[in-house]
Amino acid sequence: MAAPGALLVMGVSGSGKSTVGALLASELGWKFYDADDYHPEENRVKMGKGIPLNDEDRIPWLCNLHDILLRDVATGQHVVLACSALKKAYRDILIRGKDGVPPKCDEVGKEGKVAEVKLLVVHLSGSFEVISGRLLKRTEHFMPPELLQSQFDTLEPPSAPENFIQISVDKNLSEIIATIMKALK
Repeated sequence: MAAPGALLVMGVSGSGKSTVGALLASELGWKFYDADDYHPEENRVKMGKGIPLNDEDRIPWLCNLHDILLRDVATGQHVVLACSALKKAYRDILIRGKDGVPPKCDEVGKEGKVAEVKLLVVHLSGSFEVISGRLLKRTEHFMPPELLQSQFDTLEPPSAPENFIQISVDKNLSEIIATIMKALK
């Protein structure tokens, strides 16, 4: 597979996106972004109160992430992004932006096409029980374990024609990284 401009490490909260993404970026020598760092304060407050985010909350955040990916990839910088990206529509926004929301997110390329990011989606998947157990051990994160079920309810696992691989969180970290590195060759 030709190397994509960006890797999206996705999954529900507690699946290991940030850990896998940061280690992968380090191994590849790519830039790493954790999408959680880009949530506006309103989103953090809402989640902290146990209120799941809706599309209205997520779309501007995803558009901002698209713009960041597009900027870096356009300069030749490869990127690893850790982001829940639970729905196909959210992953589409990360790739293509969203027409008209917000204005900066619908940048048009030289041919009049929406500027796209070539993305490989890495879906870290696991059972509710396994991931719930991980969340209960985690401290100092704004996403409470009580919202995990809402994430599983929202999750639309990647499928064809998306460019993706799926990896079980039951594997250890080195196996997960090795699987992703193999997929990039």
